[in-house]
Amino acid sequence: MRNFSAACGLVLAAILLVSCRSADPGVITVYKSPTCGCCGKWIEHLEAGGFAVEAIDVANVGQIKQKHGVPAELSSCHTALVDGYVIEGHVPAEDVKRLLEERPEIAGLAVPEMPIGSPGMEGPNPEPYEVIAFTEQGSSYTYASHAP
Repeated sequence: MRNFSAACGLVLAAILLVSCRSADPGVITVYKSPTCGCCGKWIEHLEAGGFAVEAIDVANVGQIKQKHGVPAELSSCHTALVDGYVIEGHVPAEDVKRLLEERPEIAGLAVPEMPIGSPGMEGPNPEPYEVIAFTEQGSSYTYASHAP
C-alpha cells in the first residue's frame, strides 16, 4: 500500500509540474521604439494573455530585426523574442502560445505592417490579417488567419 501511495504522489507531482509549465507561457522580450504607442498596447495584450514582458526601448529596431533574421517583407514596428523564436509585429497572444506548445521548426511568426484590428492596433474598420510563419532559410507560410 505504501508503494501505491508513493507512486500516486509522484504521478500527482508530475501532473502538477506539467500543468504549471503549460500555464506559464514564458517571458517575452520586446524591442521597440520609445515613442511607439501601439507597441505599448501590444505589450498590454500579451500581459493580459498571461505573458511576462520585458520591454526594451532601442533607437534602431531595424538592427534587432536584421540580427534575428526578420525578412524585410514581414517587417512591422516591434520585434520580440521568446524561447528561441522571433515574434514580429502584432501577433496575437493565442498564436504565440500555440507556437510555444507546438514548437514547429521555424524562426518565428510575423504580422507584417500594422493591420487595423490586430492586437494593439484596435480601431474602426478592422481588417482580416494573417500571421505568417517564417524560417531561417527564407520560406514562409500562413500560420493563422484572423477575421474582424
